[in-house]
Amino acid sequence: MVPDSIREAKPEDADAIARLVNEAFRPERFFIDQDRTDSAKVCALLEKGKFLLAEGGGYLRGCVYVELRGERGYFGLLAIDPALQRTGLGSRLIQSAEECCRSAGCRVMDLTIVNLRADLPGFYRRRGYSESGVEPFPAAAQANQPCHLVRMSKPLPPR
Repeated sequence: MVPDSIREAKPEDADAIARLVNEAFRPERFFIDQDRTDSAKVCALLEKGKFLLAEGGGYLRGCVYVELRGERGYFGLLAIDPALQRTGLGSRLIQSAEECCRSAGCRVMDLTIVNLRADLPGFYRRRGYSESGVEPFPAAAQANQPCHLVRMSKPLPPR
């Protein structure tokens, strides 16, 4: 079912967001054997930024976290219901995140991906992002092999 709307999350959406993110991030289980997030972490993120939710048929189908960082926007935790991956929903949520940041005056959009996910750089390059740096992988995440984060960025020209 293709989502009919995108809306901003409320705190009461935290459980559904955590479930969707954990399901969508299952491909990372080869290097980190734990859930990606939980309701408490989602609520903590809602204190700093917001989640945009794609809903359809009364269910959460996709989400993305968006945070304003001065003239830079950031998005992360892009999660799509596995049954709807490769339908364009991820691109639609990325566009919504970019527009949210552009409207707030951001001139650049950033994201981070783990270097072990070889499928992700190409996905983001096709959407205008390029590698712009590296960051350490959070020690608390307890990866079972060496890894780091790759920062990717994209200019957000004003409309």
